Amino acid sequence: MELLSRLAIGLLLSAAIGLLAYRRNSLAPSGVAGAILVGTLIFGFGGWTWGLVLISFFVSSSLLSHYRQGDKVALAEKFAKGERRDLGQVLANGGAGALLALAVYFLLDLQGQARAGAPLYIYLTLAFFGVMASVNADTWATELGVLARETPRLITTGRPVAPGTSGGITRYGTLAALTGAAFIGVAAFVLIQFASLATKGQLLLADLPIVVIAAAAGLVGSLFDSLLGATLQRIYWCDHCEKETERPVHSCGARTRPLRGWGWMNNDMVNFVSSLVGGLLAGSLGLLIFV
Repeated sequence: MELLSRLAIGLLLSAAIGLLAYRRNSLAPSGVAGAILVGTLIFGFGGWTWGLVLISFFVSSSLLSHYRQGDKVALAEKFAKGERRDLGQVLANGGAGALLALAVYFLLDLQGQARAGAPLYIYLTLAFFGVMASVNADTWATELGVLARETPRLITTGRPVAPGTSGGITRYGTLAALTGAAFIGVAAFVLIQFASLATKGQLLLADLPIVVIAAAAGLVGSLFDSLLGATLQRIYWCDHCEKETERPVHSCGARTRPLRGWGWMNNDMVNFVSSLVGGLLAGSLGLLIFV
């Protein structure tokens, strides 16, 4: 019964947030469906703390996507998709988290194992925080990094590249990534304290390393995203505009031709794989520190 209640609450909250994001042009219709699916699974199978961490990511990243929006218009042609996240983007950012929520329930709750003290629970929980920290770090780095005044440099060679180029990084963008990752760590830590006060009447200050773990894992995940963007991500060339882009069809309407990268490694897959890297690192660090 508790599971059904959490699933129902997750469905209602996800639907409300998804529809609000649609009205604010943050989500496409397919993105609303993805947000409802991901949010319901994470709330239902992961619990309140997991669900609210997901909301922390979504709200902060959505607000940043509208920050100085006019200054980002010129760079929109480089990116695979527009400002409104579709189903693919939602699953790329939240899909790994939903899978971890399912794993927590079916590997622990369904078998009646103790959650808090189980090493597997610690690993999966920290992995979830690492996944969310990675996608938040990448979003903050993208939304704020493109506004940096310094010239981006390719993460693999240090060669100067145009703003918005896949694999290009700046000190400002890297700092934004670290801040975005730490934000998830702080949100997770604060939410755990509220949950502990509500259920046990005491704080769990020993969980403070979660902030550092999330910050480190999120930054690594974001940098790995840039590494994939510079090496394996499929990048196209528009002969009409003589510009690089992540789109098979450029914003000018002309079909583009493959320039480099693997055909299946699009931007959504890059985000998903990078989130897994951040999750694996956070889970491993969690075992080293807490077990």
